[in-house]
Amino acid sequence: MSSLGIARLDIENALHRLDVRRPQLLRRTPLMKLPGKALSLDCAEVWLKLEQLQLGGSFKARGMLNRMLANEIPASGVIIASGGNAGIAAAVAAQALAVPCEVFVPLLASTAKRDRLRQLGASVVVTGAAYSEALEACLLRQRASGALLLHAYDQLEVVAGAATLAAEIEATAGLPDSVLVSVGGGGLIGGIAAWFEHRARVVALEPTLAPTLFQARQAGHPIDVLVSGIAADSLGAKRIGEIAWNVSQRYVKDALLLSDEAIRAAQLWLWSELKLAVEPAAALGLAALQSGAYRPRADERVCLILCGANLDPASLVVGRHPRSEDCHPRSEDGHPGLDPGSRAVPPMDCGSSPQ
Repeated sequence: MSSLGIARLDIENALHRLDVRRPQLLRRTPLMKLPGKALSLDCAEVWLKLEQLQLGGSFKARGMLNRMLANEIPASGVIIASGGNAGIAAAVAAQALAVPCEVFVPLLASTAKRDRLRQLGASVVVTGAAYSEALEACLLRQRASGALLLHAYDQLEVVAGAATLAAEIEATAGLPDSVLVSVGGGGLIGGIAAWFEHRARVVALEPTLAPTLFQARQAGHPIDVLVSGIAADSLGAKRIGEIAWNVSQRYVKDALLLSDEAIRAAQLWLWSELKLAVEPAAALGLAALQSGAYRPRADERVCLILCGANLDPASLVVGRHPRSEDCHPRSEDGHPGLDPGSRAVPPMDCGSSPQ
């Protein structure tokens, strides 16, 4: 293992487990390519990685399966705390491997996600106002039961599993110029940045009301933040994960904040124009482009990760989802791809330090 917490070998081992040993457990999700003008954008192409079509409805299945396949699972099964998507992915994987699964979810987890967990056969415990409180209860239960602990975003196998998504993009279409990635606890961006390294520009995106990475960068280290807003059930971790923090310090220069209004507008656009039903967390990439928070070059190929679709379909009806106060997107430096009116914080050193 490298000092970053994840090495290339970890990702290659995950690829072997998921693509070679147990390929029937995951889907190779489509990569949709559109000319920039199809989205009224001045860039060469926009790639949409349709990971909302993954088993369990999100990218999380990759990390959960990798964690389970890499470890011996006791008779008590597996246990996890989750805002919803990681728990659903854990339940799908546990069902496929025929092992028990217990999921602790916070009160803010949507009814749709709770219902889905129960349909998958998981034992569901609803507790705590936020993910962190559900995690505390989960850890107490794990010590008593001895079940294999799954973390929603901050375990080596979980992040390496997420990295297989990036490897799949490259195997399908080569390297994009940039990849726009939603950030909650950071498992997805940790994996994607660890795979692409400096070979593609990885941009971190967060809701203004859930700025875990952005505020960690302002402070110079991970800190607890208040989280709320339209995407809090998926991006509701109050602290960036240690693995994601270490990886992003090296490979991710840009961290942008997006308003709930911009996220909601992008979510509705994906449904109305492309008939892609995704949860708010999956719409941050398009929101960054439509709002102008990220401005690609004219020759740029931008890849967006549509990371999940565990939502109430009724929320796609205009006016059915709550919206919150608008805030301006913010960036880390004055790069022309970023909103020039954004407030800057000291840029991170993304040089090639030794692994």
